[in-house]
Amino acid sequence: MFMYFNVEYYFMMIRRIWGQKQWPGRRKLLLRLMVIVPLTYLFHSVFFFLDKILFPKLWFTKIEKPVFIVGHARSGTTLIQRLMAYDEDRFSYFLYWEMFFPSLLQKKLIRWFGVLDRKLLGSYFFKKLEAWDEKMFGKIRHIHNMGLWVPEEDDFVMSSCFYAAYWQLQAPMMDILNMFDLDRQNPKRRKRVMRHYKECVRRQLYLNGADKTHLSKNPVYSGRVASIIETFPDAQVVVMMRDPVECVPSNLKLMKYNYKGNKWQPDDYQTSLKIIEDISYDCYLRPNQVLKENPQVPSMVVDYRDLVSSPKTTVEAIYDRFGFPISAEYSATLEERQKKNKKHATKHSYSMEEFGMDPERIYTALDEFYQKYDWVKPEITSDDAQAKEATEQAEAQPA
Repeated sequence: MFMYFNVEYYFMMIRRIWGQKQWPGRRKLLLRLMVIVPLTYLFHSVFFFLDKILFPKLWFTKIEKPVFIVGHARSGTTLIQRLMAYDEDRFSYFLYWEMFFPSLLQKKLIRWFGVLDRKLLGSYFFKKLEAWDEKMFGKIRHIHNMGLWVPEEDDFVMSSCFYAAYWQLQAPMMDILNMFDLDRQNPKRRKRVMRHYKECVRRQLYLNGADKTHLSKNPVYSGRVASIIETFPDAQVVVMMRDPVECVPSNLKLMKYNYKGNKWQPDDYQTSLKIIEDISYDCYLRPNQVLKENPQVPSMVVDYRDLVSSPKTTVEAIYDRFGFPISAEYSATLEERQKKNKKHATKHSYSMEEFGMDPERIYTALDEFYQKYDWVKPEITSDDAQAKEATEQAEAQPA
């Protein structure tokens, strides 16, 4: 009856937050963890159990040839997913709000209520939600376009079982909560985590149409490609590739913005930012390694520069690789989106120096990709060299 729940990580987080006596958000998060999370889990578990009683066809719903988009955060995973999601006749995916209601019955009840709200109440509750959506996400849409009714990283659907990167956003705890590296964790945990994820995907397919193809994008799943292949043997994988100098500092900036927004101080989150930087290298290396070890898996690597300069051609290449026909209607949609996405160039710039990143380390760790994609290695200035030397000297001093 009960869904999977990562008890170990749950109590680890409670212990850590319990000790943060000076953090302003301590009581609020402890209330969520100790009261709301258990109640929410029980609530979802009951509905999860009811799903296969009320919807017996769910038992026979197959997940065939799902598409998984992975790659480093800020590498274009969102853009490619949104472009492919316009092919609504082909793909099924999670909208952001749907991931916080993992049960099929929950989603159906909410959709039914939405119909009643529109027909009987003049969309009163929908308008309230629209206002909340703008207040909540409007200020960050220039960084990452989020909203209740847009496709998102479906890892959020794992938040109720306490195995989602969502919880790492609430507090800087990257040193103890390892949501990225599932492939290297014990087989028992891998199986339980992925089995629950698979059941969530199955319910979404039943809701949207069992004949459709599940479309997933998750940068954090760059550390789960092997687990994905084990769980979905006919999976198809798209790997986004972008110059790390462009996307690693950008992701760190987003995480820093998130931690500051939750009233954490720089001393609280510096260690987590450093671990996120370390994970960044695995986001490039691991999918490449796993796919080399599994040549039977249909896959395609997409250069971010190609996606931005010619999104229609890029999507057509993915469709060709996976054997998807393109309808005339969807082709026209891609043409229209291509005209708009020509303006996708970012207005923001991010500095490696802001986060104490060592350019030489990036170039050494990812040298094969720099050579393959002809990324430019910015010259290390004398200031950079002096700063690096001063850091090394400081670290060499005895405590």
